[in-house]
Amino acid sequence: MTSVALGAVASARVATQMGGADSTVRFDAVTVAYRGAVVLKPLTLDVTTGEILAMIGPSGSGKTTALRAVAGFVRPVSGRIHIGGADVTDLPPYERGLAMVVQNYALFPHMRVADNVAFGLKALGAAKPLIEERVNDALRVVGMQKFLKRYPRELSGGQQQRVAIARALALEPKVMLFDEPTSALDPELVGSVLNVMRELKRGGMTMLVVSHEMRFARDAADRVIFMDHGVIVEEGPPQQMFSAPSEARTRAFIAELAR
Repeated sequence: MTSVALGAVASARVATQMGGADSTVRFDAVTVAYRGAVVLKPLTLDVTTGEILAMIGPSGSGKTTALRAVAGFVRPVSGRIHIGGADVTDLPPYERGLAMVVQNYALFPHMRVADNVAFGLKALGAAKPLIEERVNDALRVVGMQKFLKRYPRELSGGQQQRVAIARALALEPKVMLFDEPTSALDPELVGSVLNVMRELKRGGMTMLVVSHEMRFARDAADRVIFMDHGVIVEEGPPQQMFSAPSEARTRAFIAELAR
């Protein structure tokens, strides 16, 4: 069996274990403020199980704040957040059943790949056999099983980001959050990370993706929302959003990206 086929099998298995019957995400009038300034205005939004939602918009539009609110890194001043039908607004991040991948990899330089991927599981006190199984499965999904003994400095940027994704997958989250996962990569490395995310889509993983990578949003997302000044300006399927957006602000933003 080819490595691509193995990855597909593993991603389907991992996503099935993670997602469960219900991995919906619901923002119910969620408002976030920093030092009195409202940066996310009452946001009401549903992300269905297995959906990839791409969030686009200029810097400071509220996209990353929305992800951080779901992850539990910032607390709404009002509104509630639900994951899989459960209200998680008052839960700490590690009890929410999700994982987040950021743009700067955040790998431990003194740890080998396998230890980086296992870090969260060890922190949770998982048994050694379970850790080994999940680490191997996660690395297989991202095509990095041959690199488990290497250090981050021995990997390319794209490979490091794939390890970061594997570390998130090893926790078996219901939902994956991606905050500009390709923005720190050279253009020739972007494709390898996007391919991993497409593989997760085929496995049914629910994903919220903040990105300026329009190719991924156009080709892999089920729905795209455009945010500005803390609100959703427009949303729709990728073809509509990129070919015929209805709002002037959306058209201007997409035209600027296309330059």
